[in-house]
Amino acid sequence: MHPEKNIIKASTCDHCGNHALWIQGQNYYPGTGNSLPANPDMPEPVLKLYNEASSISLKSPRGSAALLRLAIQILCKELGEEGKNINTDIGNLVKKGLPELVQQSLDIVRVIGNDAVHPGQIDTDEIDTVSNLFELVNVIVEYMISLPKRIGGIYSNLPNEKIKGIEDRDKK
Repeated sequence: MHPEKNIIKASTCDHCGNHALWIQGQNYYPGTGNSLPANPDMPEPVLKLYNEASSISLKSPRGSAALLRLAIQILCKELGEEGKNINTDIGNLVKKGLPELVQQSLDIVRVIGNDAVHPGQIDTDEIDTVSNLFELVNVIVEYMISLPKRIGGIYSNLPNEKIKGIEDRDKK
């Protein structure tokens, strides 16, 4: 047995003061993986899956990719689709004017997540691949939930007569 291969280390985060346990260079506690924090506007059912995917991302990138694929299927349902067939849901969102960047982001997570449970051409065991999926899920939430929420809040502060003028213009 080589001692350098059985290294256990403990650390304390300089930022938050929490402790972490590392075994052979992999984080085992608290096990948050290497994902980005979830967008604060992420719907609760999607957030639960996102956090679960994050908790296993270092130990099981394949499992993490599959959970993120499920998360976007639930997100499509949150966005008004049936939630039964993710490909159909994305197609319906495209017909309703879904921005191409969001469509591409959804399809990337869908395809890579599908390959995680149905082996294909994409290496879902790669940590960097899964890290990109976390970023894309946040981008999707930003475009579909956060931006409309922020812009809607600002727009609603316009004077009523200005909003009516805009609405009248758009009826033509």
